Amino acid sequence: MRYFIQFSYFGKAYHGWQNQPNAITVQEVLEKALSTLLREKTEVVGAGRTDTGVHAKQMFAHFDHVGIQDRDELVYRLNSFLPEDIAVQKIYEMIPSAHARFDAFERTYEYWVVREKNPFYFDHAHLVKYPLDMKAMNEAATLLLDHKDFECFSKSNTDVKTYVCDVRKAYWEEHGNLWVFTITADRFLRNMVRAVVGTLLEVGLGKMAPEDIHSVIESKDRSEAGVSVPAKGLYLTEVLYPKELFDEQN
Repeated sequence: MRYFIQFSYFGKAYHGWQNQPNAITVQEVLEKALSTLLREKTEVVGAGRTDTGVHAKQMFAHFDHVGIQDRDELVYRLNSFLPEDIAVQKIYEMIPSAHARFDAFERTYEYWVVREKNPFYFDHAHLVKYPLDMKAMNEAATLLLDHKDFECFSKSNTDVKTYVCDVRKAYWEEHGNLWVFTITADRFLRNMVRAVVGTLLEVGLGKMAPEDIHSVIESKDRSEAGVSVPAKGLYLTEVLYPKELFDEQN
């Protein structure tokens, strides 16, 4: 039977989601825990991959098993077994064809920028001390929705077949000294959100006009966009699936 597992993690200690040789990843730790508790080798397929140091408030993965008698009990046992920086919220019984990556139709990320030194945000947000123009950054963010090809924000030498993404929301909000950028799309390229934020900060610092976003994107040149901001401020916050994928027992 196929199951979806919903979980979250703080990514500081991990080299991203996806398994890598000679580097600890979230996928490796989760597979080890499931394999131990289910008493058979269990592989998981994630909704996507996050880079080294990136966090996830909501992540999904699927795995197959002959049958789980008590899913709530397994959630409890997993949380007792997993390290403190990974937490499981729920396990869903799915239709057999459900796929955690390919069936996800929308993903949302947040990027946190803190405006003054704060020890409680040291590992959680990117510190920008200089004055920022939020109005200009929001004007530039809105212009992202006019485009589809985001090659200029993609990490070089990636193996993607297309740079097309359907960006549906992009905006900044102020929460006191914490400024949060939210972006929603059907998919994201590697390093895309961090490069987008770096470019929007260039606008906020007055080094680029909001309308310059058009020429940056149309250039398809990574060197035309801003530098990538640190991974520690990036959070995957939501992954959405069609409701019909979920078994009635959920």
